[in-house]
Amino acid sequence: MEEDREQIQRWLDALYRREATATRLDAVIMAQSFDLPPDAMDVVTALPPGRYTRQGLCDQLNSAIVARGLSERLGTHD
Repeated sequence: MEEDREQIQRWLDALYRREATATRLDAVIMAQSFDLPPDAMDVVTALPPGRYTRQGLCDQLNSAIVARGLSERLGTHD
């Protein structure tokens, strides 16, 4: 759904608005505040612990989205 893709994009924009990197915990907390769809939340909460640049986080998200067969619904991100 386009709405889910846009919501994820807004979440990513907000997550990296002030900092060049974000931790997994930062990503999860912000995803909860953005009330991401359940499939997207499952992907975010399954991220390995660490600190991510936007590109690194998108690589992790995209890999998980594709592996779960959710790319049509959630899209891929950069």
